[in-house]
Amino acid sequence: MLLTTRHESAKARTGGENAPKMPSPGLEWLWQQLRDVRRPHILDCGAIRQSTVDVFIRRGSKLYVADLVTPARNGNPKFWNRSKKVPVFLTDDFLAQIPKVPVGSLSAVFCWHLLDLIPPEAVAPTVERLFSFLQPGGVFFSLLRQPYLAEGADASCWLDGLKALDFGASGRKPFAYPVVTNREMERHFPSGSVKIFLTRLGRREVVALK
Repeated sequence: MLLTTRHESAKARTGGENAPKMPSPGLEWLWQQLRDVRRPHILDCGAIRQSTVDVFIRRGSKLYVADLVTPARNGNPKFWNRSKKVPVFLTDDFLAQIPKVPVGSLSAVFCWHLLDLIPPEAVAPTVERLFSFLQPGGVFFSLLRQPYLAEGADASCWLDGLKALDFGASGRKPFAYPVVTNREMERHFPSGSVKIFLTRLGRREVVALK
C-alpha cells in the first residue's frame, strides 16, 4: 500500500552535507503499533550510531545489533564465492552474522538500506529471516532508494528521535544492483501487511506488520 508522496527539489532529493532532518511517517506508524509495548526488543541491522542507541534506550528497548550494512556496502569477499565464472553471494554465511535472536521474539527490526546493497537473489531470504524474528504485532522497517537515485550506496542514516531521521553526506558510490520495487516488497509480506511511504531525499520507507 502506497501512502504518501511529495515533490521535492533536485537538491533535496539527492541529500548532502546539509540535508535536513526528515520527519518519518514510517517511524511514526511503527511506534503507534508498538505504543503499548513497554520494553520493545529490537534488532538493528545497520552501522549503528550512539545517537540511535540513545533513542532506543530512552524508549526502554532491549537492543540487538548486527551490522549487515557495512559488509554489504563494502563487498566483503568473505561472503562471496568467486571460484566460478559467475560469483555467488553466500547468503547463509552473510546472515550468520546476526546474533542468536529467538524466532518470534522481537518487537521491531530495522533493516535500513540493507536491501539496496545485497544481490537481488539474496533479498527474499534476507527479508524472510529478519521477518521470522518478529513476534505477532511486530514491525519490520526498511529504507529503500527511489529508482532515480543511482548514487549514494555509501550514504549514512540514523535516528533523530523516535519519529525522525537524520542523514550524512549522500555519497557518490553507485548502487550495484537494480532498485527493489514496491511490488517486489509487497510480495515478501502477507497481503495488506505492508505500507510504503514516499518521503524526501529519494528514499522510500517500507513498514510491515506481522
